[in-house]
Amino acid sequence: MKRNILFAFGLMAFLSCNQLATTNPQKEVTYNQDWKSKFDQMLPLLGHRNWIIVVDKAFPLQNAAGMEVIHTNEKLLPVLQRVLREIDKSGHVKAMIYRDKELGFVSEDQARGVKRFIDESIQLFKGQQVQTLLHDSVFTKLDETSKLFKVLVLKTDETIPYSSVFLQLDCAYWDAGREKLLRERMNTHK
Repeated sequence: MKRNILFAFGLMAFLSCNQLATTNPQKEVTYNQDWKSKFDQMLPLLGHRNWIIVVDKAFPLQNAAGMEVIHTNEKLLPVLQRVLREIDKSGHVKAMIYRDKELGFVSEDQARGVKRFIDESIQLFKGQQVQTLLHDSVFTKLDETSKLFKVLVLKTDETIPYSSVFLQLDCAYWDAGREKLLRERMNTHK
């Protein structure tokens, strides 16, 4: 009898711990030499309202449960180039591009190579619209987003300040104009 009671208490404690583990999701951090295969697995799962951010080396690890961090062990521009190419090829998502506003005010004497970095990154964007945000406001957006949606962080070895690029994903095969027409049609058929 004592044995059965002890077993029951042990089983209840085990189940309680497992329940706590599943209700407290932890963000994943991957130190991956082959970040590309991990990214390739994730991209088909990401969609409208997810974010992919390609960040510099000093970008902080955050507590948000919706963030997954992959350390790429590469410079930012090659990582960004591959990410943009794969998003373009995906067919299901497109990227709205954001940068830190501060980057445009960093001088060459403050961070050697910044001018070249900016020029090369503009070439990667191929004329796409790039919006700028103050660095601190990015954290507010990411905090709000990561409560409901996955944010994939690709951490690079880049040491140019404010060089991170933030890609908010949107649907590639549906746009605001079509959505507006749909909503108007729905409103007329109430």
